[in-house]
Amino acid sequence: MPGKSRGALALLYGGAALTLLVTLFVFAYRSGLAEHLRTGYPGLAPAKIDEGVTAYTVILVVMGALGLLGWLVTVLGARAGKGWARWLGSGLFVVALCLVLAALTVRDTNGEVGLVPLLGWSQVLPLVPGLAAVVLLWRRVR
Repeated sequence: MPGKSRGALALLYGGAALTLLVTLFVFAYRSGLAEHLRTGYPGLAPAKIDEGVTAYTVILVVMGALGLLGWLVTVLGARAGKGWARWLGSGLFVVALCLVLAALTVRDTNGEVGLVPLLGWSQVLPLVPGLAAVVLLWRRVR
């Protein structure tokens, strides 16, 4: 396997690992998410805060699971030398970028960013190897 392909595969595996870590971090930071909701909505009942935390957790875990699936399918295509892996990786990168931008900028009804900034910014981490992998997937092997 040529060096650029190995490099792209390493980045794809690294992005998958980061996606898994970021997804698991959601569970570890549920208290921070609850505090963010309590601060933004001081009059909200504890049961409603719990519902909000659960909703955000489910959304982020589903996004993480779908992201992990995307990484793994792209790895399979890239390992097999399939041209569609470039397109899939590029498309998934664009979708992930849009989702991360939404997580960082969408305002809740109280005027604050809906997602805790630390959770939002953690979603950026898998984008770094994702962009590098997409660049390597599109480079022609000499």
